[in-house]
Amino acid sequence: MDELDNNKGYIHYLIETYSDMLIRISYSYMKNLSDAEDITQEVFIKLLEKRPDFKNGTHEKSWLIRVAINLSKDKLKSSYFKNTTSLEDDFVDTTQEDTDVIQAVLSLPVKYRSIVFLYYYENYSISEISNILNIKESTVGSQLSRGRKLLKSILKEDFEYE
Repeated sequence: MDELDNNKGYIHYLIETYSDMLIRISYSYMKNLSDAEDITQEVFIKLLEKRPDFKNGTHEKSWLIRVAINLSKDKLKSSYFKNTTSLEDDFVDTTQEDTDVIQAVLSLPVKYRSIVFLYYYENYSISEISNILNIKESTVGSQLSRGRKLLKSILKEDFEYE
């Protein structure tokens, strides 16, 4: 019984600690709060099913992020998802300027969006992003640079018309 109670406490701790971050990451892919919440729930189900043995808190967080990204990508590839239309929702309640930036980030191609989001919103280093996404640091750096350039051009266009 103690092990079950400890496990419940641990899962509760993980949910409290990481669910908001996982929803934001999933939302950056799905662009829909309901789908992002579903993905986050699936991440914790995978955690219960797999019961990985984490080396430390960083490994734990990286695993959860990786699973959220993979589940998001899988859902985007699914034929059901491709054949449905979602209602767009406003997940972020911030100032107009912040909303413009977030919308610009969400409009980036996925390969840039993930890296920009992890770098600027989750404060991961290039090295950490490389480990999370399983890609070379040089690739992360170049995609971050390209993502920044795209963001700059998107934001410049937005502000030129105002």
